Amino acid sequence: MDLGLTGRKAIVCAASKGLGRACAEALAAEGVDLVINARGADALEATAETIAAAHGVSVTPVACDVTTEAGRNAVLAACPDPDILVNNAGGPPPGDFRDWERDDWIKAVDANMLTPILLIKAVVDGMMDRRFGRIVNITSAAVKAPIPILGLSNGARAGLTGFVAGLARETVRRNVTINGLLPGPFDTDRLRSTAAARAEKEGRPVEEVLREMGETNPAGRVGSPDEFGRTCAYLCSVHAGFVTGQNLLMDGGAYPGTL
Repeated sequence: MDLGLTGRKAIVCAASKGLGRACAEALAAEGVDLVINARGADALEATAETIAAAHGVSVTPVACDVTTEAGRNAVLAACPDPDILVNNAGGPPPGDFRDWERDDWIKAVDANMLTPILLIKAVVDGMMDRRFGRIVNITSAAVKAPIPILGLSNGARAGLTGFVAGLARETVRRNVTINGLLPGPFDTDRLRSTAAARAEKEGRPVEEVLREMGETNPAGRVGSPDEFGRTCAYLCSVHAGFVTGQNLLMDGGAYPGTL
């Protein structure tokens, strides 16, 4: 299927590795020119070179902290009129809410709620004027089924989801959609580091823990970043203009509800 994205421009945040990189690669495969962001310059530049060489598109790396005003300005200066925005940020650490102070909450809300909202604010009017825009917020399956030890993430990402639910109904008339992608367990560095910590604690091999993670999922495996990226690309396509304000759960069926 031709997604109708050749020549479009996209900003993809936290794209040096993991699910952000998978989204960037899938968009590049459809002919989208990219501005990609991450904090680590070396990994980001290597990713940019690899994607550009593989797909023949322009890939501009902007190494910065996008949760800061200076970081956002740098990304937007590199791509002031994007057709696509993929918001993405690593989640805050787990823990017990009794141990979190106000600064912990502010940091989580800044990264996982306010930064996406401020980037949307910066680009959405231009998208509506041009009558094409696709915004995808990578959040978490915990938005649908909260995980107690991830309270900081649950709260901040739920706030973003609630905000977008209203805005998405205001922009779609001008062909600008806003949707959430909610990942469950995917084979990323973060999942592997989680498995390594659990393996060390339990005195087991890492591969055994990883295999168990897959076997306990209804799909019998963890997700592939490639399939996540391709789903993101579809939501950004010309074929998804009637899909907005939705939260697509990609968890292999782990969530047991019907809605």
